[in-house]
Amino acid sequence: MILVALLILGLILGSFINVLVERMHAGQDFVHGRSHCDHCGHELAVWDLVPVLSWLSLAGRCRYCKAKVSWQHPAVEIIAGLLFAASYYWWPLGFSNLGSKALFAAWLISLVGLTALAIYDLKWMLLPSKIIYPTFAVAAAGRLIYLVTVEDHKPHALLLWAGSIVVASGFFLVLYIISQGKWIGYGDVRLGLVTGTLLAAPALSFLMIFLASVAGTLIAVPLLTLQKKNLSSRLPYGPFLIMATAVVMIFGQSLLDWYNRVLGG
Repeated sequence: MILVALLILGLILGSFINVLVERMHAGQDFVHGRSHCDHCGHELAVWDLVPVLSWLSLAGRCRYCKAKVSWQHPAVEIIAGLLFAASYYWWPLGFSNLGSKALFAAWLISLVGLTALAIYDLKWMLLPSKIIYPTFAVAAAGRLIYLVTVEDHKPHALLLWAGSIVVASGFFLVLYIISQGKWIGYGDVRLGLVTGTLLAAPALSFLMIFLASVAGTLIAVPLLTLQKKNLSSRLPYGPFLIMATAVVMIFGQSLLDWYNRVLGG
């Protein structure tokens, strides 16, 4: 039942993410105001806003003007729903204490911000501070509660947290300074505050950067081969970092343990 509830919650918040991204880019208030069709401006009814099902029932078109509604809407809703359910199913810290529960809640809320950032970067090559800093505040609050209530060696845990941010943010800061912003955007530097706080261990942040780099290479090479991109083209790196953060947050320690066993053998 919890998995189903989190799946539904993720679908609903996925719908909110779509509204957040589109309205923020348009400079509109994403908190107040009714949802409307982007084409005809008609105010949408409740039955037009059911995640995924409304889009499917209308064959991806507006009920009122019949204009096509982007597949982005159901895709983001499904991704958010699956992320919420998967996070609970594979949550590595359990739910036996307040700290673990608080960190899980902070992770789910952070997922909303991270997903919005990934979409924004994919569409407009930007990682807005208006999303990054609130997400960082939520992640930091969850991590702080976990540190205070669970960690036995609090100074050491705090140093690991700081080191994680140094790796996740500092690495891109160096690239940004060296290239004068040509290789990497400053949004990726700020994003490191969020990813470094969520992972809270330098080894996990290194793993996150490694996985993001591998994923980025696997995408970039075919695009270059098909001549859809050239060496001077820019690719949004934020989505790869965010995807890698989700993988490492859930499976990172298991991956490191596996690596150490293989290396030790």
